[in-house]
Amino acid sequence: MLELLKQPWPWYIAGPLIGLTVPVLLVIGNKSFGISSSLRHICAACIPAGIPFFNYNWKKEVWNLVFVLGIGLGGFIAIHLLSNPEPVAVNPKLARELAAYGITDYNNLFPGDIMNWSSLFTVRGFILIVVGGFLVGFGTRYAGGCTSGHAIMGLSNLQWPSLIATICFMTGGFIMANFILPNILLL
Repeated sequence: MLELLKQPWPWYIAGPLIGLTVPVLLVIGNKSFGISSSLRHICAACIPAGIPFFNYNWKKEVWNLVFVLGIGLGGFIAIHLLSNPEPVAVNPKLARELAAYGITDYNNLFPGDIMNWSSLFTVRGFILIVVGGFLVGFGTRYAGGCTSGHAIMGLSNLQWPSLIATICFMTGGFIMANFILPNILLL
């Protein structure tokens, strides 16, 4: 059983399991799946209620904080107890493309020369870490939710705004991965 957990799961197993999260949350407690709202709940719990945006009963949403904590705990367990020691299998064409950007260690997909504190003070690092983080946060707030919330919960509820948001997420991701990121990695 432990060996099964260490292997990548095919899309036809992982996808339906993720998709079943939506009806389970709706049936069990009329709850909506989404991660980005948890930051609002944390702020509402920690910041005095003088800011109107954070002035609501966050205690009704404590389940969401437990859910996010479970995701973090699950990630920790997966890395420290269930990680597969075998090298990550990468398509040879992708391997050549990544090697052109200096990425050859597929077990550590965050390049060390970019993802560290000292690179934060370089142009390339600033763009990737600070500007990228701001754009993700701004986009999440502007779109009224994150990719998981819109693509999983919103689409399953047939919400038109979620369809538009998901199309925009996918288009933006395609443009970023194929046109913008390669130029940033070459800086």
